[in-house]
Amino acid sequence: MEHITLLLAIVIVTALVFDFTNGFHDTANAMATTISTGALRPKTAVAMSAVLNLVGAFLSVEVAKTISGGIINEDGLRTEVIFAALVGAILWNLLTWLVGLPSSSSHALFGGLIGAAVMSAGWSSVNGGTVVTKVLLPAVAAPIVAGLAALLATRLTYRIGGRVRDEAQQKATAKGYRAGQIASAGLVSLAHGTNDAQKTMGIITLALVTGGVLHPGANPPVWVIVAAGTAIALGTYLGGWRIIRTMGSGLTDLKPPQGFAAQTSAATVILASSHLGFSLSTTQSCSGAVMGAGLGRQGGVVRWSTATRMFVAWGLTLPAAGLVGAGAELLTKQGTWGVVVVAALLVLGSGAIWLLSRRKPVGHDDVAPSDGDVEPAGVVTTAIAAVSPPPTAAAVQAPAQNLMTTIPAPAGATQDPARPATV
Repeated sequence: MEHITLLLAIVIVTALVFDFTNGFHDTANAMATTISTGALRPKTAVAMSAVLNLVGAFLSVEVAKTISGGIINEDGLRTEVIFAALVGAILWNLLTWLVGLPSSSSHALFGGLIGAAVMSAGWSSVNGGTVVTKVLLPAVAAPIVAGLAALLATRLTYRIGGRVRDEAQQKATAKGYRAGQIASAGLVSLAHGTNDAQKTMGIITLALVTGGVLHPGANPPVWVIVAAGTAIALGTYLGGWRIIRTMGSGLTDLKPPQGFAAQTSAATVILASSHLGFSLSTTQSCSGAVMGAGLGRQGGVVRWSTATRMFVAWGLTLPAAGLVGAGAELLTKQGTWGVVVVAALLVLGSGAIWLLSRRKPVGHDDVAPSDGDVEPAGVVTTAIAAVSPPPTAAAVQAPAQNLMTTIPAPAGATQDPARPATV
């Protein structure tokens, strides 16, 4: 620690600020469905998620090693490059938080890192093979795999639950689903800590390598693991209520069985990727699982207008953060005054976004949108609902009534019109 320079200290603090924004930006991944279905109160949910994020940060360092020694060539890399990359990632995180879109904090970080490295040393500084195999391919596969798993799990859950006819058993089943949803939400939080907290660990480790404090290929020091885990836990506890509202009820209307299926599927995908060292986006995995669960219930639909905006944000994240990171690196290359200007722009930009958010603040009491805030159903949603309408409570509890029909009385009959004949 005694060899850390002022610039390196600034980079480490900036990395922890990014980790903090990652925490409140991605709280929705673990807790949005739990809050929207009423399984947990908002404050309780984010507190539980924060603790498990901290625990998850200590479980593995595979993703951290992928970032610190895989995506970017460490040889000749300047510490200023890391600083510029973090500026791009933080500003994109705050911008998407402002508009309530669950974009990928991971891809914002990767985009900023790639853009700054290319501006500093050219395309040769980027390991293209690693970017494709451990960033781009998981980005495409993760939401699809999680979505399909959640869709199948939801259909299986409703098929099993549909056999329960007794009212007492139905209440017990609903209570069990809520308990399972809380457990699966905790699993997602744990998985989030093992994946996303490690990204900041990897960035700080990379900065320490460029500053000559650590040798290339070194594992993150214990103090880095503790600092990164604490920062993301604090951000998670703050709660990204804007994105929680979008994930919990803006994409689809979820019931407890769907929430359980979505969270379990997402956690499985995230934990598997962390074990393999794939630095996928937890946001994309959880969003894909929520959409899959929405389509898995009979009559369930996805609000594709909201989903489309999310897809656009996902596609823009890497290039947008990359452009900001490249611009920031162009300034830092000018010397000390360039670093000061970039730091000032980061503070001013972050402050401006925060002030804009105060015009229409969203707190834990505003997670469930009012009727006026919910989007009207689009063409696709309406068509799906017409083809596969949701079952009514009467149809579930008394299916025999579906066999009854009403036959109008013949003309001239004296039958009481208030008592139609039934078969």
